[in-house]
Amino acid sequence: SLSTSHACQAKEYAFEMACSNIRYGEGVTKEIGMDCKNFGGKHVCVMTDPKLAKLQPVKTTLESLERHQINYKLYDRVRVEPSNLSLKEAIDFCKANKFDVFVAVGGGSVMDTCKAANLYSSNPAAELLDYVNAPIGKGLPVRHTLKPLIAVATTAGTGSETTGTAVFDYKEMKAKTGISNRNLRPTLGILDPLHLETMPERVAAYSGIDVLCHAIESYTVMPYTERQGQEDPSLRPAYQGNNPISDIWSLHALRTTAKYIKRAVYNADDKEARSQMLLASCFAGIGFGNAGTHLCHGMSYPISGLVKNFKSKDYSDDHPLV
Repeated sequence: SLSTSHACQAKEYAFEMACSNIRYGEGVTKEIGMDCKNFGGKHVCVMTDPKLAKLQPVKTTLESLERHQINYKLYDRVRVEPSNLSLKEAIDFCKANKFDVFVAVGGGSVMDTCKAANLYSSNPAAELLDYVNAPIGKGLPVRHTLKPLIAVATTAGTGSETTGTAVFDYKEMKAKTGISNRNLRPTLGILDPLHLETMPERVAAYSGIDVLCHAIESYTVMPYTERQGQEDPSLRPAYQGNNPISDIWSLHALRTTAKYIKRAVYNADDKEARSQMLLASCFAGIGFGNAGTHLCHGMSYPISGLVKNFKSKDYSDDHPLV
């Protein structure tokens, strides 16, 4: 109808805030077993990468599950910088096991892989490209119910523990892309500063710069009132443009990062600096998870999709990586 067409052309007049529940504190990972019990978990998927599988954050998580007699399976084959192929492997594992709660222990790659595994295993009929952002995918809205997901951050960077975003390399097009939907966001984000003791210097640096970019970009991105409006609120995108609430988180993240990033990178024993960067990462995640990012992040997609030989120090060395 003419009225519907007119409404769709109008500028946006509203914004919507969404983020995960967040729990912060030294040693808080030991509560995960009780959380899974409270979620009614009888068959839990713990997802991580091969390096972290040998380190304390995963050990503490599994000990908590065992202490509370929670049945679980460990998936430790997450690819650092996931691809559509690595996502499919994780999704197939989860489809076969029919988990009722997910626990992701790691950085953005682990959390994003776990989000995708939860999304597609809880709707087995869906094709991968159904929920992938347009124009690469169909960008369909998520209408089904996902399982509870607990995201345990082991880096101070992506903010993925609070966002509804999962990114990956789509090998067929040599391009990085992603899925963005509020329904993907973790049920609970766990911020345990003890986990940052195992974070290498270069990982602290690169993930810290990610916080910086998230904060700057979400603060300076297009205002939400300049975007095209949606008649159906469920179609309002997760990345809506800057708004008065996201600005508070983005600006605070920026100030915190400016104060602590150097200390956090160059001194792994500086608990205050690394703890503050962990909080800044979460703050920036809430900011960009609602406002969005802009050209820096967009340009990184083809660059990382086309990398042929470069390998980053302190990261996985089994494939090229920017």
